[in-house]
Amino acid sequence: MRGEKASGPGVARLLEAVDELHSLRSAAQSMNMAYSKAWAIVHGAEQGFGCKLLHSTIGGAGGGGAVLTDEARQIMDAYGEYCRRLNEYGQTLFGELFGFCAKGE
Repeated sequence: MRGEKASGPGVARLLEAVDELHSLRSAAQSMNMAYSKAWAIVHGAEQGFGCKLLHSTIGGAGGGGAVLTDEARQIMDAYGEYCRRLNEYGQTLFGELFGFCAKGE
């Protein structure tokens, strides 16, 4: 799978911030991250997934900005579902493995 190293909580948080702030630079600043690092994260994720994640416009009189691509939104939705399912499975597994403690054995 090409995207297995391209996703994670850092990528997800950065994309969420871009979606909220409509700017990669503003998103990076809100996360106390250098713009160059944010750009590298997005670029690495794009390489890993094999698709563009941001539509960017260059600054000028109206200012620049960035919006998520449809693929980025699909990735964010899938990552959210992945985390939900992983948490659910983790709770079930914990109960199976450590349930004996609750029984006082």
